[in-house]
Amino acid sequence: MSTDPSTGRLKRKAYEKELLRLQGELVELQEWVKAGGHRVVVIFEGRDAAGKGSTIKRVAEYLNPRVARIAALPAPTERERTQWYFQRYVAHLPAAGEIVLFDRSWYNRAGVERVMGFCTQEEYTRFLHQCPIFERLLIEDGILLRKYWFSVSDAEQERRFRARLEDPMRRWKLSEIDLESINRWEDYSRAKDEMMVHTHIPEAPWYDVESEDKRRARVNMIAHLLASIPYHEVRRAPLEIPERPAPTGYRRPPRVGSRVPDVTRGLLE
Repeated sequence: MSTDPSTGRLKRKAYEKELLRLQGELVELQEWVKAGGHRVVVIFEGRDAAGKGSTIKRVAEYLNPRVARIAALPAPTERERTQWYFQRYVAHLPAAGEIVLFDRSWYNRAGVERVMGFCTQEEYTRFLHQCPIFERLLIEDGILLRKYWFSVSDAEQERRFRARLEDPMRRWKLSEIDLESINRWEDYSRAKDEMMVHTHIPEAPWYDVESEDKRRARVNMIAHLLASIPYHEVRRAPLEIPERPAPTGYRRPPRVGSRVPDVTRGLLE
């Protein structure tokens, strides 16, 4: 695939062509999951501004939201804080014929909660012990689990933070906790290293996605996901658009309610 010689990044035209091809394969994967009653969970983790959200958007772009859904959980409620830690995530796991994309996941405990002091040492230690057991149970029950860690350098992360800060359409993506990750870069590095030691298991390994180039990261991640699942094309029943029946005298009554104003006229002048 061609790259821009000035930046070393994947050229837009080559990226868009390959992305569209892969998205077509994702639709085939979706049909295989639906027809076979399979259950797929994909976890997206990584540094703030590493490109998780934009990759999830490309994965889900052409998929049926009734089959493939995104789980992006907010901070736990007071009641949820008293539950078994994994309990609120279990509620979002797929049923037969579904795909769930976790935009961050139970690994919050090993990352932001650990670094920012939102959990106790005892809770953190218990998580490292229980997480591999929990994931083995999911896999034993037939769930196809894939875990992706998006890596980005400190310089590139800061560049993306500044771009968001200056863009009113994306400023909502920044929070005080995101910006604090600059000060705690090494703390997050240590937390990630320890997390990997305990949760990179043969049944559910981590896959690292280099994300300095977002386009390349999206293509590589989707291609890997597709290659890791033994899906195949599902033959679909042929569909035909029927002939429209002859009118029988129906007349539409006067419209009820207000019509939405047409604001496009001025744009056409």
